[in-house]
Amino acid sequence: MSLTAGVVAVQGDVSEHAAAIERAARAHGEEPDVREIRTAGIVPECDVLLMPGGESTAISRLLDREGIAPEIVAHVEAGKPMLATCAGLIVASTDPQDDRVDELGVLDVTVERNAFGRQKDSFEAPLDVTGLDEPFPAVFIRAPVVSDVGPDVEVLATWEEYPVAVRQGPVVGTSFHPELTGDSRIHDLAFFEATPQTA
Repeated sequence: MSLTAGVVAVQGDVSEHAAAIERAARAHGEEPDVREIRTAGIVPECDVLLMPGGESTAISRLLDREGIAPEIVAHVEAGKPMLATCAGLIVASTDPQDDRVDELGVLDVTVERNAFGRQKDSFEAPLDVTGLDEPFPAVFIRAPVVSDVGPDVEVLATWEEYPVAVRQGPVVGTSFHPELTGDSRIHDLAFFEATPQTA
């Protein structure tokens, strides 16, 4: 079976996420067709969607300018899986606590930016994640945290008592960068275990 996976490619670790999606898909017997999304019209063709990190204000501005934002919202409303990481989590949230970010509102969380410090304060930590048998080697780079969650949001992992991985319906959001580890289990969790897969 084939799987069309879209990676929002306006910023962030696009190639690393594409490689992780490919590994996860093939482990489930799917042949992935990974598409980079820079303009409108591609998201509706995708079975699964990924929004990488980068700079949240720039990402949200480009999504709006190119007409991609409403397509992402429609993707989620249709029940199709999406993984949003780091700045992608901020943009996906209902409350990014920053007026410069035009949030998508598909994940009912409040997000605090750069909660663990700046670039020099980046770190890696073994993270216990609901649904994974072994700790995940999470890489935190200028990472946000979730400071508040809505009633329909499941907390999948915490660090220093803050939620750093959450799920609401078909959307999984992480504060960390799973694509930088070579470990595709978060992508597997988001795309193949969060909701029934769309063929």
